[in-house]
Amino acid sequence: MLILLPPSETKSDGGTGGPLDLDSLALPELTPARETVVDAVVALADDPDAPRILGLGATKGADAVRNGDLRTGPTAPALERYTGVLYDAFDAPSLTRAGRARAAERLWIGSALFGAVRATDLVPWYRLSGGTTLPGLGTLRSHWKPHLGDALAAAAQGVVVDLRSGAYQDLGPVPRAVTATVVTEKPDGTRAVVSHFNKHHKGLLARALTTTRAEPSDVRGLARVARAAGLRVEVTSPTLLTVVT
Repeated sequence: MLILLPPSETKSDGGTGGPLDLDSLALPELTPARETVVDAVVALADDPDAPRILGLGATKGADAVRNGDLRTGPTAPALERYTGVLYDAFDAPSLTRAGRARAAERLWIGSALFGAVRATDLVPWYRLSGGTTLPGLGTLRSHWKPHLGDALAAAAQGVVVDLRSGAYQDLGPVPRAVTATVVTEKPDGTRAVVSHFNKHHKGLLARALTTTRAEPSDVRGLARVARAAGLRVEVTSPTLLTVVT
């Protein structure tokens, strides 16, 4: 089972790992594509127009400058680098030793900068979103799409659970991957798609699937694992789970 999480705009600072080593990342066939993006982002750090290009607000302009340290700054495991609502719900610090081992085996994180990385891959702090268009490179979607989906599909052993947001799924769609949607059920039985707590519930689902000893092979097996963890889920189609809150 391969579980794909979205990245986050917010990231932890620092790290105890050495400088970025692209050759050490999973999916080495993506190294040339990663080199191209890293070079473009580092070069952009000196551009006064970088905050606008990166879609940053007036108070986040310094983040564009910090991107200049991509190759020299400290690194940390990806699962520790990304923060926010989904990662709070996943609660990596509380994983048991067995849970950490399963996370290392099953868990991947999408990335505008790297395409995708394993939970244990060492990555630096950076600021780049999936919808960005980089000078001289074009859209990240056009850059990653010829490479990323095939690389992930080749790396998968069994079912792929793609919990990435739409912009990151577009970077590299994985054929026949199982996705998830989160809805809330009102007292009258009507349902609405959840927006604010979507990431929270996907974090809970990701944790359940990461830590289980089971090896589900299809969407129904995934649903059984989620229900055993206390989540209310429905099988909507062979490639869609619905989490009901």
